Amino acid sequence: MKYLVRDKIFAIGDDYWIEDEHGRQAFLVDGKALRLRDTLELKDPSGQVLITLRQKLISLRDTMTIERGDEPLATIRKKRLSLLRNHYRVTLADGTELDVSGRILDREFAIEYDGELLAHISRRWLRVRETYGVDVVREDADHPLLIAVAVCVIRMAEKERGDG
Repeated sequence: MKYLVRDKIFAIGDDYWIEDEHGRQAFLVDGKALRLRDTLELKDPSGQVLITLRQKLISLRDTMTIERGDEPLATIRKKRLSLLRNHYRVTLADGTELDVSGRILDREFAIEYDGELLAHISRRWLRVRETYGVDVVREDADHPLLIAVAVCVIRMAEKERGDG
């Protein structure tokens, strides 16, 4: 399943729809203004909060947390930096780790578990400007979580570069 995400949309205080490959509204991104830290909520079309993304303002290493129902679901940290690729590690609450690597700022990267592709993020198959796609490869994968991971690593990479 592919999802279309408008780029540069995740401003705090703004709300945006993520559409599925058929043009249907799949998830609402609700940017919460006036909080002590960056907070975004990913909601289903009925308005139910599925995932909450939080950026810690004061942290030794740039970190974002993903919560489901006020329970920690995942923590995302920068893993290492090479000249061409960014790497992030997603540690799930159960200890499972996902690896995110590729050209984050170019919107060309992958989310993998133990070498298996879970989702591919790309602009290549889209003609719409300022849009990237999240292609969730495994149907049994947690789609909201993988979209949240993509949003988080892009946000972290842009902040590191000084765009955020």
